[in-house]
Amino acid sequence: MAGFRLPAPARVALLAVLVVAVQLATQASGKGFYLTQLTMTAYYALAVLGLSLLMGYAGQISLGQAGFFAIGGYTAAFLSTVDLSAGRGGAGVALATRLGLLLSRPDLYGGTTLGVNPWVGLVLGVALAAGVAFAVGVPVLRLRGHYLAMATLAFGTIVSAVVVGTQRLGAADGISGVPPFPFLPGLRIGGGGADRVANYYVAWGLVGLAMLLLGNLVGSRTGRALRAIHGAEDAARAMGVDAARLKVRVFVLAAAMAAAAGVLLTHYVGGIGPSESSVMKSVRYVAMVAVGGMGSLWGALSAAAVLEFLSLRGVFGAHDDAVFGGILLLVMLFSPDGILKIPARGLLERLRPRPARPGEGS
Repeated sequence: MAGFRLPAPARVALLAVLVVAVQLATQASGKGFYLTQLTMTAYYALAVLGLSLLMGYAGQISLGQAGFFAIGGYTAAFLSTVDLSAGRGGAGVALATRLGLLLSRPDLYGGTTLGVNPWVGLVLGVALAAGVAFAVGVPVLRLRGHYLAMATLAFGTIVSAVVVGTQRLGAADGISGVPPFPFLPGLRIGGGGADRVANYYVAWGLVGLAMLLLGNLVGSRTGRALRAIHGAEDAARAMGVDAARLKVRVFVLAAAMAAAAGVLLTHYVGGIGPSESSVMKSVRYVAMVAVGGMGSLWGALSAAAVLEFLSLRGVFGAHDDAVFGGILLLVMLFSPDGILKIPARGLLERLRPRPARPGEGS
């Protein structure tokens, strides 16, 4: 029984029970507004899960995850807020409208605007991020260690600079006025108070679905190949594993998850700013993965849920980035496998000064 582990569906079921319990607890305590931060936490957790798969199983560190998050979010924000009303008379616009690719929506002045269907923005945002990840990943993932970290850091810096320096993307102000996402008939992903509970369940339902799919992936032949690459890439290659192709695929998957999270969060909060593409945002994602454990999807989810919620609640105040940097440093020093795996006795032994050996200091 010592090695007993619940199967992935049972763990997801427990997650569902916990999600329901949290919602009922917030409602009973009069803290229903907590659901807003918890919903945002769920979308950030999706980006963290993709990075956890990349770091913990493929063994590839990335400091560009926030860049892919921003690519998805900014693509959705731009497409859903651009007004195409001037082209209403064109045959192409008329056809796109009939196909549902373009939607009319009311503006602030009582008129109507013509914009891209948010579902189209989601598809294009994820596809763009995946395409960029493939183009970047093919050459970059040949690097290892700190060279790979520096390359992905450079990518994240480029995305952040482009976002801040592009006026059509709002520059330093970002893009606001993003409409809600029509997820299902009668259900929109948006920040309205009336849909707060529904949005909470949608967000965490997507997290549960991601955990189920990723759990199946990790337990499959592909997952075993990824663990072999992480443990000894040269040996894995000798056994016939196509390490280069697998690493690129996981990199693209992680980018797609981050982009999807960026799209949905942008519609939920009604906008996106350049802080979402910052390098420190990527460092925060890495810190959450490190706290939960490099090879533990559930550990990464737990760390993301706790740390991101506390951050959104303003618990860390103006020292938010410093706290995440400090957490990453401490975890790397005392428990590289994650804080959930560190034994209390082992931590005390590491902190306790070692007695001098005979002959030392003489």
